[in-house]
Amino acid sequence: MARRQTKNRTGIPRIEGIPVHDAWVTFACVKCNTRNFIHIGRELIATDDAFETGEWVCEACGFIHSRETDLPFDSWPRDICDSKRVAAGRFWRAFFRSATEGPESYWKQCNTCGRILPFNDFSRHQGWGPLERQMECRACKAAINAKLNPKRTRQQLHEASVRRRIADLLVEGENERIDESDLFQRFDSKCFKTGRTLKRTQRSTWAIDHILPSKYLYPLTVANAALLSREANENKRDRWPSEFYTNSELQRLANITGANLSLLSRPKPIINSKIDVDACVERFLKVREQSNLHKRIVQLKQLLGNYRLVNRLSTENRKLLGF
Repeated sequence: MARRQTKNRTGIPRIEGIPVHDAWVTFACVKCNTRNFIHIGRELIATDDAFETGEWVCEACGFIHSRETDLPFDSWPRDICDSKRVAAGRFWRAFFRSATEGPESYWKQCNTCGRILPFNDFSRHQGWGPLERQMECRACKAAINAKLNPKRTRQQLHEASVRRRIADLLVEGENERIDESDLFQRFDSKCFKTGRTLKRTQRSTWAIDHILPSKYLYPLTVANAALLSREANENKRDRWPSEFYTNSELQRLANITGANLSLLSRPKPIINSKIDVDACVERFLKVREQSNLHKRIVQLKQLLGNYRLVNRLSTENRKLLGF
């Protein structure tokens, strides 16, 4: 079935002629250090093929990057720079590998701002070309969302907020205390997503990410906590890990936290199967006397129904809630 046409409701134009699925490779010229870009298309290059046949020409100085080319480093011994020697061959193999080793080594052109940016600057979009990345970069996507979100009705925004709030309340009693000192030590005092160094004393600049979102009833635990900058955490929001983190980041995250990589890498969200639904409901119903109890029950029933959790309630709680 052909993909249905979508309407541009933001007024932010797309740049015509940019292939939304295509990949690029980039390299810094080993002679003049100029950044170069090569349009690859939809077929990624095997590292061995790049090494064996690649002839990447610097647009600035014309230097040819090839296994047949001597290295241009005047301060290096000549026997190392000779392309026929083992050392030069290994240099060129590593050179081509760094640009083609996997999808995360490639770059992509944003069809909104036109910039050619690293793989990580685009959010995941399963099935979209060899890189499986969205057609606009994260910065442009943020601007697009800023235009689209006000177009959502007040009722839609309210419902989304209610779902998140109820989910947070349901898992609140399952949350663990996170030792901030230990968190910073495990993540080397850096935002896991951007690599930016963070200071524990500047609390407004960092956040503790629910790796598996509370929206899907995962409590905050040591194994489910990542250190992010405030900006990265706002971009993550309640997205599933595989929608925000790259494959290599997911593997590193599992190694750091001890989280289940199979669960983190799922392409689609799944409700926490280990949550005690009855205990969650009992906590949720312990409301202040001034609260609108009936309204809370209606909201709770809607969430339990949407998440298909009714059959995990005890007979007493099903009866209590009117299921």
